[in-house]
Amino acid sequence: MPKPKDDFDTLYPYRLYEPTEVLDSELMYTVPEIARLLQGLDPDVELDADTEDRVVAWTIPWLMTHADELVINDPVGDEPGYFGVDSEDRPVEEIPDDADV
Repeated sequence: MPKPKDDFDTLYPYRLYEPTEVLDSELMYTVPEIARLLQGLDPDVELDADTEDRVVAWTIPWLMTHADELVINDPVGDEPGYFGVDSEDRPVEEIPDDADV
């Protein structure tokens, strides 16, 4: 249910961090790890299930917004995908025609 702005003591500008502000360019991260980093937390910190679900849900739009600046590995089996910052140090490969897309 919408609320009047006057109901809130403080309003902040909405800011999306750039990938280079959050991610180490030499590392690859899972979505839950990125979710923690976006909240200013250590990527390995334990969160209760409800909190983790919430921060992961907030992270998906961020990943989509910055898709052109990110790379992902080729996950094996049920392993998670790992995301990282696109860099010239390690060029992105073309997705093969026979890839599972």
